[in-house]
Amino acid sequence: MNVGIAYADANQQVWLRLEVPDGSSVEEAINLSGILKRFPHIDLEKQKVGVYGKIVGLDMTLQESDRVEIYRPIIADPKTVKRRDRDDDDDDDD
Repeated sequence: MNVGIAYADANQQVWLRLEVPDGSSVEEAINLSGILKRFPHIDLEKQKVGVYGKIVGLDMTLQESDRVEIYRPIIADPKTVKRRDRDDDDDDDD
């Protein structure tokens, strides 16, 4: 069956299409894709993965045409980052 693997880091986006055996898991598809060799910093024990934007486990069985997404870790903690105020835009001509 055909599936896709998507990953983006700060410098590039990668979308791979590959054929995997029927009944393959998310982890098996990721391993077969070779993306872990291309991006050795990917750590599947720490990073979340999903299928079409829904977080799933590495053991989830894939279906034909599924798109596996490997998510980057969040760098900024939303609890500590100041929210940008709409009225505080630097674009204002006032």
